[in-house]
Amino acid sequence: MSHTLAALSAAAPLAAGWTVHGLWQHRLIDRAERDELTGLPRRAAFEKRAARMLRRTGRDVVAVLVIDLDGFKQVNDVHGHAAGDTAIRETGRRLAQWAEPLGTVARLGGDEFAAVIRCPDPDTLRGELTHLHQWLCSPVTYDGLPLPLGASIGAYPHTPGPGPAVDLSAALRVADEAMYGVKQTGGGWAITHTPTPAYRTVNGRRDGRRGTDLDAEGGAG
Repeated sequence: MSHTLAALSAAAPLAAGWTVHGLWQHRLIDRAERDELTGLPRRAAFEKRAARMLRRTGRDVVAVLVIDLDGFKQVNDVHGHAAGDTAIRETGRRLAQWAEPLGTVARLGGDEFAAVIRCPDPDTLRGELTHLHQWLCSPVTYDGLPLPLGASIGAYPHTPGPGPAVDLSAALRVADEAMYGVKQTGGGWAITHTPTPAYRTVNGRRDGRRGTDLDAEGGAG
């Protein structure tokens, strides 16, 4: 018995060390998969979870969203990049809180975000989009001043079934096109049921959209 207790006592610090090491590695991986400014998942981590959601069967509507801030360039130009960072950070916080019970959200770069959410029916989806748009358009305060921001949201809803899963890249493109359409009319949200992109794509993105160049990088500025 004494030999067993001695062996266990000797092994305990080693096991504890491996546990700490494992937690440390997990935190490093989690940090690498998140956007530094907002803490939201980066594209790769987002795409994994979003793809799983689109593959699941059930009666819920699964909607793919693209969100773009309106007036962000003016905030940067007038108030500076620190104000722009504040706007991006707060937008990320609101999106994370909104999407947490519904699905997943990510920052794609700059002032562009994406989300995949589950809703029980189309009416609930429309209500959620209205709520999200109103929240994103509510003032963000920087240095005691309200920052004038709006938002444009495009959504592509899909009801999972026994057929092939929706391609996430295609769903993001058509959601982006819906977002672009409402952006041209002053912002808001729109739903598209067309699964095929109408615009020519470059590197998987609508022609003319930021990030269509291979060397382009998204940023808060």
